[in-house]
Amino acid sequence: MTNMPQKNLYLPEIATVREVIQETPNIKTFRVVLDNEDAMNAFTFEPGQVGQLSVFGVGESTFVINSPPTRMDYLQFSVMRVGELTTKLHQLSAGDKVGVRAPLGNWFPYESMKGKNIVFIGGGIGMAPLRTLLLFMLDNRADYGDISLLYGARSPQDMAFQYELPEWLEREDLNTVLTIDNPCEGWEHTVGLIPNVLLEMEPGAKDTVAVTCGPPIMIKFTLQALKKLGFEDSQIVTTLEKRMKCGVGICGRCNIGTKYVCVDGPVFTAAELGDLPNEL
Repeated sequence: MTNMPQKNLYLPEIATVREVIQETPNIKTFRVVLDNEDAMNAFTFEPGQVGQLSVFGVGESTFVINSPPTRMDYLQFSVMRVGELTTKLHQLSAGDKVGVRAPLGNWFPYESMKGKNIVFIGGGIGMAPLRTLLLFMLDNRADYGDISLLYGARSPQDMAFQYELPEWLEREDLNTVLTIDNPCEGWEHTVGLIPNVLLEMEPGAKDTVAVTCGPPIMIKFTLQALKKLGFEDSQIVTTLEKRMKCGVGICGRCNIGTKYVCVDGPVFTAAELGDLPNEL
């Protein structure tokens, strides 16, 4: 009898780390494959969904699956080192074992975005959840209008996915703008804070959806910039997966008012967030 994929989201699938990529001094990317071949072959998810990545004997935490569902050779998670668990994850090497509980949460509303222009606005590690949707849309390019990407970080060394940036810059069907906070020797791209650069780009709000993720202070001023550009709250989408804990609505630690980020999110429009208490 063939082993069926694990259905119980309380129990992690055992997975093997295939590759570890040092993205920045404090961010590593892990490409993992489920050990159960049938489970890996049957695994499906939507852009923006997350998984719980666990180190046995230490704990687990939530990270977006930042590889797209159109590319299923592995599942990719990018991890910023900020505490005990993420430090343990950063100590892993190819061949080591981890646990994966996924997919969890909702996803970016890519179906309703079809035919529209898309503006991605990412800061630092916030590029990870945007990457899965960006690559998904590039793999289904005919379904969407103009696609623009504004990606910024404090310095060039703080930019993740640097091995993909040259391709993104060269693509004629993608308008990519890279920016850093302050001038840096050898930097050939834009200099300036993300919200200010966004205003300079002046993306049109008509038939456009803005998708943004990054540090809270960046999000705050990016939302203000989008409002100045004429974007309605319903046209702005973001993700809050970093608030998630158990991932299945049991522990209650991710609730914002009446919403549970792990059940009702992590993807929300600015309009949906506007209806919630200001706890972000």
